[in-house]
Amino acid sequence: MVTFRLARQSDLAAIIRLLADDDLGSTREIVSDPVDARYLSAFAAIEADANQLLAVASDAAGRVVGCLQLSFLPGLSRTGMWRGQIESVRVASDLRGSGLVQLTSDKTRGDSIRFYEKLGFVASHEGLKRNL
Repeated sequence: MVTFRLARQSDLAAIIRLLADDDLGSTREIVSDPVDARYLSAFAAIEADANQLLAVASDAAGRVVGCLQLSFLPGLSRTGMWRGQIESVRVASDLRGSGLVQLTSDKTRGDSIRFYEKLGFVASHEGLKRNL
C-alpha cells in the first residue's frame, strides 16, 4: 500500500535520489551525504511558502517511492483564476509502470492526449467537473 504525505526535511536524501534517477536528473542533481546545503535552503523556502506543497509517496515499509511539487500560481487569465503547476514528479524505478501515477488532461487538448498515450497512459476513466 502506498500513502501520500507532506515531505519532511528527513526525506530530502530520498527525494534527491528520485530526482537523479533518470538521464536528465543524473546530470543536474547532486546525490551526497550529507545533503547539499542548496537543497536544504530550497526545502526551507518551499516549507515556508503557503503556495508550495512538496509531497512524497511512501510504501508500507516507509520507503519514499515517489515525489511531486505542487505550486499554486495566481494568474490573470480566466478572470484571475489560481492554477496549480505540478513539477518534479518522480516514481521509484522499480515501481514505474505500476499505475502509481495518474494523469488528467482537458479533452480539447488532443495533441497532449496523443503525447501521453504514446508514453503508455490509457484513457481508463471519465471525469466530470462543475464550476462552483
